Amino acid sequence: MEPVTEKEIRSSFVNCSKGDAKRLNVPRNLTETDWEALDFLGWSDPSYAGRSYLVVPREGELIGVALKHETGGSDRAQMCTICMTTHSRGNVSLMTASKVGESGRKGNTVGTYMCTDLACSLYARGKKTPALGNRYRENLTPEERVVRAQENLNAFVERLYT
Repeated sequence: MEPVTEKEIRSSFVNCSKGDAKRLNVPRNLTETDWEALDFLGWSDPSYAGRSYLVVPREGELIGVALKHETGGSDRAQMCTICMTTHSRGNVSLMTASKVGESGRKGNTVGTYMCTDLACSLYARGKKTPALGNRYRENLTPEERVVRAQENLNAFVERLYT
């Protein structure tokens, strides 16, 4: 992922109002971010439990997505549908996002199970390992896992528009 600025982040959101995008908490450490290890920028809002955000580079533009999830999570091990990493106790959450446009204003949402810490890019690359979970044994290279995670994330983003 290429480095992005706070202004680019705020203007990228497709499923919330401009006012909401203006008020959301953007990560403070953008200049320290390892952009080469990321397929998307993801973070949780420290002042609003259960609120997270993604900024995904897609077809030459940035797509910002506001997400909601229940805090606490399940007591069971669960698998992220983006990077396919299994986590224990509450480290995978059902992330829901309002759909884009009129459909979203009517309350329609889409959801997917994701790593609660939104570090899917790092898990796919093997740069981060889950605390007590595991990666399933598979014959994919790290590069193939990254491509799969990108495809899974793009499929989720595409569902916002349908």
